[in-house]
Amino acid sequence: MVVTRRDALAGAFAIAAAPALSAVPARAAVPPANKQAPSFYRYKVGDIEVAVVSDGANTFPLPDKLVVNATKEQVGDALQKAFLPRDKMTIHFAPLAINTGGKLVVIDTGNGPGANAASKGAVGQFQTNLKAAGIDPKDVDIVVISHFHGDHVNGLLTADNQLAFPNAEVLVPATEWKYWMDDGEMSRAPAGRMQDLFKNNRRVFEAGLQKKVTPYEWGKDIAPGLLAVETIGHTPGHTSYVLSSGSDKVFIQSDVTNHPDLFVKNPGWHLGFDQDGDKAESTRRKVYDMLVAERLKVQGFHYPFPALGNIEKDGAGYRLVPAPWSPVI
Repeated sequence: MVVTRRDALAGAFAIAAAPALSAVPARAAVPPANKQAPSFYRYKVGDIEVAVVSDGANTFPLPDKLVVNATKEQVGDALQKAFLPRDKMTIHFAPLAINTGGKLVVIDTGNGPGANAASKGAVGQFQTNLKAAGIDPKDVDIVVISHFHGDHVNGLLTADNQLAFPNAEVLVPATEWKYWMDDGEMSRAPAGRMQDLFKNNRRVFEAGLQKKVTPYEWGKDIAPGLLAVETIGHTPGHTSYVLSSGSDKVFIQSDVTNHPDLFVKNPGWHLGFDQDGDKAESTRRKVYDMLVAERLKVQGFHYPFPALGNIEKDGAGYRLVPAPWSPVI
């Protein structure tokens, strides 16, 4: 073998450098953080600034009847196809804080601080993330509620049952308010989840909120640029919104669908949490056909964070195309 001058020089350099390299002191490993950064994301709709403020995500074993008209195996197959575990379900929660320029508006309030403690911080993060986003709950002018499930109303109260948004008017769908505050409806509710929902809603709204609650009707602007839209089925008064500023707008769908890999792709599947599955499906198809036709962005309460995207037709169902993340507002 012929050793070239280049080989000799390289070898000499390696020998010379070896003592220096071995003399470099070892650094201790950096300890893992074991926590995420605060979760909030801002974007603009015309002149209006929207902050998606995460309330966290709840992971639980896949129930037998998460979908009442599909088998557990079919649901597991759909999750696996989306590169998710087939034996568990993760549901995300994404309330909004909207700065219209004249009003600070919150839409839905998350699971609340009680759930934060019970879940060891997995959910009930809304207040913490809101403050991390530089938003003081005392500055909120209006809280808009889409429907009366616990993951939307429980955050109206603090851990000690005080008002979480002490200076805000609370706007609720008139149909939803009438239903859940009706003693006759409460007496006819089946035992279990439905009775628990009635009791929880009475607990939340009887904790000093009665004088702050104003029912609203569909088809009207209930805050600057915010139109209330009837999207019933999930509950009797379930409401979505169109947020508009200039020529720009976004559809805030609340719970028209739940996790997109299940219910956007399979609009005929009936979520066990839907009070009227047939009506919820009819609403879902109507809304999603409109989103496709108008190429309208959609903000989903249960979409993976930051829960904003567009919808396209995909065979017999639809597909969510997540909006690209932007480093600037």
